[in-house]
Amino acid sequence: MNAPLRMSPVCDARKATSLQWNVRENMRVEEQVDAADSMRAATLGIADVSYLARTGFKGKGVAAWLQAQDIPVPAQPNSWAPLAGGGVVLRLGVSEYLIEDGLTHGSSARMAHLDTPVHVYPVLHQDVALVLCGEAVHELLLQTCNVNFGALDLAFRPVVLTSMAGVAVTVMPGARAGRAYYRVWADGTYGLYLWETLSGIAAELGGGPVGLAAITDIDQLAVR
Repeated sequence: MNAPLRMSPVCDARKATSLQWNVRENMRVEEQVDAADSMRAATLGIADVSYLARTGFKGKGVAAWLQAQDIPVPAQPNSWAPLAGGGVVLRLGVSEYLIEDGLTHGSSARMAHLDTPVHVYPVLHQDVALVLCGEAVHELLLQTCNVNFGALDLAFRPVVLTSMAGVAVTVMPGARAGRAYYRVWADGTYGLYLWETLSGIAAELGGGPVGLAAITDIDQLAVR
């Protein structure tokens, strides 16, 4: 008997019928919204990647434990490190970590089932997870957030905990293929509001929702 599909936090968003959809990690995802996906992604694309497997850990001994599992540990709080399969490890403060799979390979699902020592505590993550990409990303951020992301040095792989459109978010700024490529995580209960707010602003700036196919090739490029 097939397990019921997981529901994205933005599954109830007002969306046009997608040109192509698929099931990934037991969640329905949009592979392509329409023929203009790539054009919107270059200008200002927003994609729902909540299907990606993710898990978290915190505690005094978590850094040493992660290293024993061959998971890279960011040296500084509020920074991130890449995983070999394309995923990421975010260090949220001093002793809390978020691990998420990449678009094409996974590892955090395996991590979620490991036995942890008594001083390491699993953290459940049922987040809305978004990609913001394209030339106009910083314009959207100026309208929704009070952090000057343009002043950050991406070479240090920063992670910013802030608010966006009034919602507490974790933001991983970056660039791919010479354009801004940002990851955003938030509490899933605010997912629908955040999606509709950001996609509405994106549409005003000449962009809008895009499917996974438009961002997968970009996501596999090395972060610059």
